[in-house]
Amino acid sequence: MRIISIFNHKIKLGVKGRQETFKILTKRISETDKTFWFHCASLGEYEQGLPVFKELRKNHPNHKIVLTFFSPSGYEIRKNTDIADVVVYLPIDTKSNAKRFLNVVHPELTIFVKYDVWPNILIELKKRQLKAILISALFRGNQIYFKSYSGFMKQALFAFEHIFTQDVDSKTLLESIDYNHVTVSGDTRFDRVYNQLEQDNSLDFIKQFKDNKLCVVAGSTWPEDEVYLIKYINAIETEHVKFIIAPHNIKKAQILKLKQAITKKTVLFSEKNESTLSTCQVLILDTIGLLSKVYSYADIAYVGGAVGKTGLHNTLEPAIFGIPIIIGKHFTNFPEAKTMIKNHGMVSVSTQNQLNQHLDNLIHNKNIRIENGKQNLNYIKNNRGAIIQIMSYIRI
Repeated sequence: MRIISIFNHKIKLGVKGRQETFKILTKRISETDKTFWFHCASLGEYEQGLPVFKELRKNHPNHKIVLTFFSPSGYEIRKNTDIADVVVYLPIDTKSNAKRFLNVVHPELTIFVKYDVWPNILIELKKRQLKAILISALFRGNQIYFKSYSGFMKQALFAFEHIFTQDVDSKTLLESIDYNHVTVSGDTRFDRVYNQLEQDNSLDFIKQFKDNKLCVVAGSTWPEDEVYLIKYINAIETEHVKFIIAPHNIKKAQILKLKQAITKKTVLFSEKNESTLSTCQVLILDTIGLLSKVYSYADIAYVGGAVGKTGLHNTLEPAIFGIPIIIGKHFTNFPEAKTMIKNHGMVSVSTQNQLNQHLDNLIHNKNIRIENGKQNLNYIKNNRGAIIQIMSYIRI
């Protein structure tokens, strides 16, 4: 990793950050502290676990919370979160690091989110009889845990005192290897996004930009998504439809390339002049942290990541606002996308023509927009409650 980090900025951040982990922990955690440890692979898992983290923070204000990330994309964005007292990179999973980490942190409760199962750390937790659970877990039959040579990784799964899965299929897979301490609780993200309705989602500059016109919000887009979107935007003849694009990559060169490719009047978030925002047809968000609120202004959402193979981004965030959603074709590993497509709240497109047809249909048919969006909102409402089951089990 040190060698690769010379050529990869993201890995470099992780290598450098891990060099500081034990120094930070020993400075911030004492032997007498009561602690909880939350581990998330990256930002998506953090958002998934957040409802549970908040409940534990509220119910146990005297505990110190240690939050670890494996990925820089999670750590760099949430290193200052108020949900934790200490935020660090997870040390590389060696036996010596596992012992050293647990000697310092000594958690009463450990929560891993979804996956990122690290065998040395988990087996050491089990040896010390420290309570660990896995929440919002999602398993597939081709994973190593369910192979005849699973050995070490299967042992790591059995280190969890209890596993809360998103679906019945995951529970069935666990039971096939004789892991029976499992509950189908659903996905904590449903609780997380539903709470968004209780937040203040108003953004004055978005209201001014939208100017009471129909608005399409394209969230977490990649260049593959943007090729489709650019062609559609440049070809649209009406000025009564606004577009907001929130690229996943906000590096300056990529943002300028995107802006230059759009022929309609376009403004960047970083360059906005609120007195003239309403005269622009396209707004590019070259910033992070606003998308969940921006979706509240959308009439139609496009969620990126599934045109290419980078991975579909969070489709529940726009769904909670009762709007129809369009995605690319690579969504087979995302059960929520499969269900929303089945419910007719979401459509998947494989070509430019398909995107054009579906956007035109949604833009020109208000009743279809409303009905499809209602299906998405109902889907989230009907799948809340994972946090209740998890917190009922924990009872610390």
